[in-house]
Amino acid sequence: MIENLAAESNILIYAVPFFVVLIFFELWIDLRESAKGYEVRDTISSLTMGLGNLLINTIAKVFVLGIFWFIYDNYRLFTLDYSHLWVWVFVFFAEDFTYYWFHRISHSVRYFWASHVVHHSSRRYNLSTALRQTWTGTIAGGFLFWVWLPIIGVHPLVVGILQSTSLIYQFWIHTEKIVRLPRFIEFIFNTPSHHRVHHSSEPRYLDRNHAGILIIWDRLFGTFVAENGRPTYGLTVNIDSFNPLVIAFNEWHKILLDIFGKDLSLRNRMMYIFGPPGWSHDNSRKTSKELRLEERQSNQIKNSQKAKKEI
Repeated sequence: MIENLAAESNILIYAVPFFVVLIFFELWIDLRESAKGYEVRDTISSLTMGLGNLLINTIAKVFVLGIFWFIYDNYRLFTLDYSHLWVWVFVFFAEDFTYYWFHRISHSVRYFWASHVVHHSSRRYNLSTALRQTWTGTIAGGFLFWVWLPIIGVHPLVVGILQSTSLIYQFWIHTEKIVRLPRFIEFIFNTPSHHRVHHSSEPRYLDRNHAGILIIWDRLFGTFVAENGRPTYGLTVNIDSFNPLVIAFNEWHKILLDIFGKDLSLRNRMMYIFGPPGWSHDNSRKTSKELRLEERQSNQIKNSQKAKKEI
């Protein structure tokens, strides 16, 4: 029964052929325009990561939905009848809201960043980048952010379908071919412009625009930044490898080196796991907050010097 439920809810599988067609279409446009959006080794890495994620998550979905089903069956507080349209509308907003906070925390807690960093590891920004997904996210417990939904009575099938719908939506926003959409769409929805900001390694753009489908959450909670100029993509410290195994486990390996390779207090060891990415006990690295502060201070100095020259 759980296996059938997983198959029904994992509609992402059915979207894969369309993803492949669109990737080749975007590549064809690049070749016609003599653009450099694609790099062979980078694209192969992204596709390999996507294939691994699909295989792992197809199996993991059975486990996760089993947990959700158990909670729904034994501990739900209410029963939200998914034959009613309002339930689907409510869960759409609830799931997207949950994704926003999961995504935001994945950028602010290194334990979750260790899985999510995979998606940001490419210096390219194209449709194949959308498929560069984690192999460890479910194993690390990312699914627990959605546990509250079956607790309040949302059927696991509904949760699974809307999670997959969100991921399918997010595929098309990984492109530079769409510059801007009509203003009302840009105001409400996550778009290629908003998501390009999210994939930037520039301090001004770090940890911004965490939306899944609706950009309204970023606007409400103060994490929205509009795109201003073409971003620089990748990480503040890039992995510099096209090896899928290195991409998948690089940050986990670094965490192990940090907590076991130094003589540290228990607090510092915990900070290397649950502190923000870039935190270090000796200030040898920089968090995104510190990088943004440095950039602001640098800009203030430049503006001050410019003002003095004009005088």
